[in-house]
Amino acid sequence: MADPTLPVRQRLSYATGHYLNDLCASMWFTYFLLYFHSVLGFDSFYAGLLLLVGQVADGICTPLVGYESDRQSGIRSYGRRKSWHLVGTLSVIVSFPFIFNPCLGCTENTPQWVGLIYFIPFIVIFQFGWAATQISHLALIPDLAKNEHDKVELTAFRYAFTVLANISVFAIAWLLLHIELSDTDDSAHLGRYDIPVFRTLALIVVGVGALFSLLFHIGTKENSSFQRLPESDDEHRDVNEFSSSPEPLLLWKHWLVEPSFYQVALLYMCTRLIVNLSQTYIAVYLTYSLHLPKKYIATIPLVMYVSGFVSSFLMKPINKYIGRNMTYFIGLLAIATFAAWVALDPELNVAVYGAAVILGSGSATILVTSLSMTADLIGPHSHSGAFVYGAMSFTDKVANGLAVVLIQSLNPCHTQQCCPACTPFYHWVMVTITGAVALVAALALSSIMIWPITVRS
Repeated sequence: MADPTLPVRQRLSYATGHYLNDLCASMWFTYFLLYFHSVLGFDSFYAGLLLLVGQVADGICTPLVGYESDRQSGIRSYGRRKSWHLVGTLSVIVSFPFIFNPCLGCTENTPQWVGLIYFIPFIVIFQFGWAATQISHLALIPDLAKNEHDKVELTAFRYAFTVLANISVFAIAWLLLHIELSDTDDSAHLGRYDIPVFRTLALIVVGVGALFSLLFHIGTKENSSFQRLPESDDEHRDVNEFSSSPEPLLLWKHWLVEPSFYQVALLYMCTRLIVNLSQTYIAVYLTYSLHLPKKYIATIPLVMYVSGFVSSFLMKPINKYIGRNMTYFIGLLAIATFAAWVALDPELNVAVYGAAVILGSGSATILVTSLSMTADLIGPHSHSGAFVYGAMSFTDKVANGLAVVLIQSLNPCHTQQCCPACTPFYHWVMVTITGAVALVAALALSSIMIWPITVRS
C-alpha cells in the first residue's frame, strides 16, 4: 500500500512559513551592498564588513539553534520547531526595518565607524531571528513528509514561495523607483535621495511577511510528541536498546564522522555561494559594469526569479525521471552557460534579459535539488535534523560573508561614486562567482555520484 501524501492545504501552509525570511533575504542579498555603499555612502569595505558581521552571526546562530531545537520540547504542546520559528519571526520583525533606515541622529558628516556601531546590533538580532526561522522551518520537512515524494514537494513548494517573495520584492522596488522617478528630477542613478524608497520597501516587507507567518502558525500542525535527545553515550545506548524505532538515534557528534555529511555540506555551500553571491552582485554588476539605469536593479532580478519560479514546478517530474544527481547537473550546466555568456560579451545590453533567465533557472534547479539531497541525508533521523541543517547553513553563511569581504577589499574604487576600474572588476566578479564556483560544485557532485549519500555508521 502506498504511503499517504500530505494534503495540498498543509503543503501551502508550510510553504508560507519562510515567506518573511525570503522577503528579507531578497532585500539583504540584492540591495544591502548597493544601499550602504551607493545610497548611504559607506566605504565599499565597510559595507562588506557589515555584511560579513551578519553572515558570521547567522553562521554561528544557525548550528546553535539547530542543536537546541533538537534538544528542547518548545513551548508546551505548541511544538519545538514552531516555538523556535515564533521566536525567530519576532526577532526579524523588530530589527529588520532599522537596517534599511539611516542611523538615527547621524548626518552625512558623521564618522562611518559610528554607523558601524549603530547597525551591528540590529544586524545581529536580525540574523539570529533569520537563523531560528530558517532552521526550524527546514527541520519540519522530515517531520511532516510521509514519503520521499513529499520531501521533494515540500522543498519545491518552499522554494516556489521563495521565488514569489523575490518577485514581490523586486516588483515593489520597481514600483517605488518608478514613482520616485516620475515625481522628481533626480538622477537615474542611486544616491541619498533614494533612502525613502528602501525604507518603505523594508516596512512593506516586514508587514506582508508577518501576515504570512501568522498563516503558517495557524495552518501548520506539528506533532507535539517529543523525545529528548540523550546527553551522554551511555544514555544514548540505553535509548537505542529500548526504543521501538527501527533506526538508532543519531546525535549531533555522530554526524561529524559521516562522510556523506561533508559531501552534502560542500555541495550545499557551493550552491549557496552561486545563488547568494550572484544575487548580491547582480545589482552592482548592472549598475557599475553595464551602466544601466537604476530601474534595472528591480527588473532584471525580477526576470531571474520568474524563470526560477517556473523551474521550481518542474523539479518533481525531472527528479522522478533522471534522479537528483542529473537534475543538479542540468542546473550547473545552466550556471556555466551564464558564466560563459557574461565572460564572452562584456556589454550584454538587451541580451541581459536572456542571461537572467538562464541564471534564474539554473539557480532554482541547484537550490531545490541540494535541499532535497540534505533531506535525503537526514532520512529517518529527523530528531537531529535541525543540527544537520544548521551545520549546512553555517558553511554557506561564513563562506558567503568571507567571499563578499574579499571581493570588496579587492574593489579598485572605495568611494561612493564608482571609478572606471569598476566596469571590468564587477564583470569578472559575476563570471567568477558563477563559473568558478560551479566547477567546485561539479567536483562535489562527482563525489556523490561515486559514493552515494547514505548514513554508513
